[in-house]
Amino acid sequence: MARLFAPFQLREVELKNRIVVSPMCEYSAVDGHPQPWHLVHLGSRAVGGAGLVFTEATAVEARGRISPADTGMYLASHIDAWRPIVGFVRKQGAAAGMQLAHSGRKGSTKPPWLGGKRVPPEEGGWEPVAPSTEPFDKDYPVPRALAAGEVREIVDAFRRAAEGAFAAGFEVLEIHSAHGYLLHEFLSTLSNFRQDEFGGSFENRIRIVLQVVEAVRQIWPARLPLFVRISATDWKDGGWELEQSIELSKRLKTIGVDLIDVSSGGLVPGVPIPVGPGYQVKFAEEIRKKAGIATGAVGMITEPEKADAILKAGQADLVIMARELLRDPYWPRRAAQVLGEKIKPPVQYERAW
Repeated sequence: MARLFAPFQLREVELKNRIVVSPMCEYSAVDGHPQPWHLVHLGSRAVGGAGLVFTEATAVEARGRISPADTGMYLASHIDAWRPIVGFVRKQGAAAGMQLAHSGRKGSTKPPWLGGKRVPPEEGGWEPVAPSTEPFDKDYPVPRALAAGEVREIVDAFRRAAEGAFAAGFEVLEIHSAHGYLLHEFLSTLSNFRQDEFGGSFENRIRIVLQVVEAVRQIWPARLPLFVRISATDWKDGGWELEQSIELSKRLKTIGVDLIDVSSGGLVPGVPIPVGPGYQVKFAEEIRKKAGIATGAVGMITEPEKADAILKAGQADLVIMARELLRDPYWPRRAAQVLGEKIKPPVQYERAW
């Protein structure tokens, strides 16, 4: 059997294959509520045959959105809005996952097709918050540095959002600590200039991530898996790097994290990154080997043979795909044909097989 189509057990959730739909922002929500677009977008990938379908980065509070059009899980009405989407995804045989996130200093910005820059207050923008007061880039809003007590409030916001995700029916949860958003901002010395319990030393900089995971794991059922997405490196001297990612991953394993979703970059603009097919797989491999935890590999993995080879070589446990699944939501079915596997189509489509 192709390793790509072997089931994968995570606590009491069995994924039917190793193909994961990566969280991808759609910038199409209304006041944090997912819309018919989200049902079609996520539902199509479930029909397409993926084993696990993640929502986009879903904000744990209103000011944690990247843009005013991001999804959220901070109102009771958000739970009701997500339920039919979760139900449809699960009915197709895919596991439904939610990624919980806080934008930090990259919040209050416009969707990419509108320029992606600062949204002023008169247009529905807000003052973003961060570990320190430095903006992400020119034309981005200047954030306000969080007080220590406010950091603890954000930890609690993640906990409440996890409760909402469970109430909506999600089976897998992921904490977003990558790509230059709030939790990643605390990790890196390139964005965290604090001198309190949440800044300075490695132990202090990882504190908020550990506290978020501990708070979430307290209420997220023990039978359900918990992921954390990290940027394994900032690709810049003096920033967060692989050895720190390995150490953090070891700590996360001990407090109930089941898999590290291994990405990279996003913290500072203009950094040269050697982008190419599978360019981040080596990070997933090193973390898997040295931290002793399951990993997901992501980043320009487009060919079925390559995806299968990554898994067979023990470089990762899951293949997490983004843009390729935007181009082709039925990629898993095409991959099965390429690799000589047979996967059952929805009954509505059987006459095409």
